[in-house]
Amino acid sequence: MARANGRKANQLRPIEFITDFTKYAEGSVLAKYGDTQVLCNVTLEDRVPRWLHQSPKNHGWLSAEYALLPRSTDQRNAREQRWPKGRTQEISRLIGRSLRMALDLDALGQRQLLVDCDVLQADGGTRTAAISGSWIAVNLALQRLIHKGKLPTQVIKHQIAAVSVGMVKGQALLDLDYPEDSKASADMNVVMTRDGDFIEVQGTGEQRPMSRAQVNELLDLAVGGIDELFLHQELAVL
Repeated sequence: MARANGRKANQLRPIEFITDFTKYAEGSVLAKYGDTQVLCNVTLEDRVPRWLHQSPKNHGWLSAEYALLPRSTDQRNAREQRWPKGRTQEISRLIGRSLRMALDLDALGQRQLLVDCDVLQADGGTRTAAISGSWIAVNLALQRLIHKGKLPTQVIKHQIAAVSVGMVKGQALLDLDYPEDSKASADMNVVMTRDGDFIEVQGTGEQRPMSRAQVNELLDLAVGGIDELFLHQELAVL
């Protein structure tokens, strides 16, 4: 099937990670997957959540929050002022789980990282852009402490990135934009480490069940896309 801008089935949208996008955050990245833009800001605090004080282990923590800004889509989204919707909570937890897997929380010590992912413009793949961009922002925040001798280098265990894949009109496609995602009969969000291990695979048969062969095809497509995303991340943190 023909894709926007003549993109091939196994081709990512134009990817860009703009570092130090905001002035005050300890780590800041604007992640762009095509027309999707997610601002990832990291706040580093020299304390841990209150519930962690009861833990016998002396380690740090990371939590994430995700939000769609009101005009990130074609119609205005009301701000979730009192409590986030179920989808928002689910994506926040996914981002947090993925980023915690990238870190040695013991090496972090009595510190916590607060990661805010705000979608400025949504055109599919916002959660995957948030994960890939946030890893860079976290890396930038921690590298500054590593260079000062306040943290060991092993605090960053894994490089991680994420991408979406899906079946659209019987064809497996990489990095779906919104028109493709809205027509997908099945889709997945895949999070991986630089070593080739899977952190999370979220897959759903939207219109019909997926065959084992389709699952394998989508995972292979995701692996190729994530390998390319790792190169973009590495250029951003050089």
